[in-house]
Amino acid sequence: MSRAHPLDFTHAPEARSWVASAQAPGSDFPLQNLPHGVFARRTGAGLEPARGGVAIGDEVLDLAQLAALGLLDGLAQEACMAASQSTLNGLMAMGQPAWRALRHGLHRLLCDDADPLVQRSLSACLLPQREVQMRLPVEVRNYTDFYTSVHHAQNVGRVIRPDDPLTPNFKWLPLAYHGRASSVVVSGTPFKRPRGQAMAPGAQAPVYGACKRLDFELEMGFFVGPGNAMGEPVALGQVRSHVFGMCLLNDWSARDHQFWEMAPLGPFLGKNFCTSISPWVVTMEALVPYRLPFERPAGDPQPLSYLDDPADRAEGSLDIELEVLLQSARHRERQLAGDVITATNFRHQYWTIGQMLTQHTVGGCNLQSGDLLGTGTISGPTAGEAGALVELSRGGSQDVPLPSSGEVRRFLEDGDRVVLRAWCAKPGAARIGFGVCSGEVLSAPQG
Repeated sequence: MSRAHPLDFTHAPEARSWVASAQAPGSDFPLQNLPHGVFARRTGAGLEPARGGVAIGDEVLDLAQLAALGLLDGLAQEACMAASQSTLNGLMAMGQPAWRALRHGLHRLLCDDADPLVQRSLSACLLPQREVQMRLPVEVRNYTDFYTSVHHAQNVGRVIRPDDPLTPNFKWLPLAYHGRASSVVVSGTPFKRPRGQAMAPGAQAPVYGACKRLDFELEMGFFVGPGNAMGEPVALGQVRSHVFGMCLLNDWSARDHQFWEMAPLGPFLGKNFCTSISPWVVTMEALVPYRLPFERPAGDPQPLSYLDDPADRAEGSLDIELEVLLQSARHRERQLAGDVITATNFRHQYWTIGQMLTQHTVGGCNLQSGDLLGTGTISGPTAGEAGALVELSRGGSQDVPLPSSGEVRRFLEDGDRVVLRAWCAKPGAARIGFGVCSGEVLSAPQG
């Protein structure tokens, strides 16, 4: 079977850039990646207007300056102009041919065999990442978060329903809830511990107050490219033309509020106070070398026909390594980086991103360019691969050690900073990364 997502010269592992830092060991942003983001340059007078850029090594390629140089032409130049705006929504709406033309054009300009005159011209368009402030890459008008890790569902289910942890619908369709788009923030944005109602075990009435069981959720997000008309579902075989790229996502969760309010409806205050995403969007084109077959265990129900497609079975999964680092206030006082408390891989997800998008539209829902869809918590089959503290601490009954500071956690404390990281690496392919998604817990507001 031919690949639905073919490799091309932009994926060649031997390709090198004339931007020296792109070859640095462990760099997230080599020539084979070229993720998109939105930044504002810091100056002595403050911040310049936000505009689009591409990460290469430890630099940002200013696409507004590149567009003005006229080094690209045709569809690549049109896409560059769209990508240079203060949000990426316009670029995402243009579709695959434009995305690919821009990627190919950027690769040729940044490759080490580019014309020396081009290199000198382009050098003026590069800014050190340390000199810019990253912004939300899109105007997020709609946000939906899925629930697609069977291991996470079972782990959390044992906390809520020990005798029947997995709901009967989980293995038949990708479950989701509609989240709050207005509280999606870019990595590095601190947030206040939320307040709400909680019902303690055995209590006769709920209490109102600051969340006592604050949690992170290790997730990825993906962005819709061209949308679909209301009433016209996106077939699974057509999904690849509707997904632009992926980022890291932290679905911060107030577990005590969430578990009380989720009877009978879904998450509300337990989820709507903050969702953090990483600033760089790694395109689906960059992830092609890391596609894997989607395989459902033989004893499990196989997907219904509208959630089944030969190409999705052949290449629907992704080999993405992920980890979570927790840095407490004590860590920072001692100038310590923090401790990695869990690590897992995206390939363990029970549903593919294609199946998620198709399920979202099957009833006629119209998605729009720039819509953000979360994958749900990413947990693996072993205890050390859990993607949330509620799993790692077994519902708050077990300590999670932070060895370098001598602390333990069951849930997050004020001053804790959570850092998500992700990357792809394997023999015969260039390592590419997603940067980081971080956020710090501030004390709750008075009330």
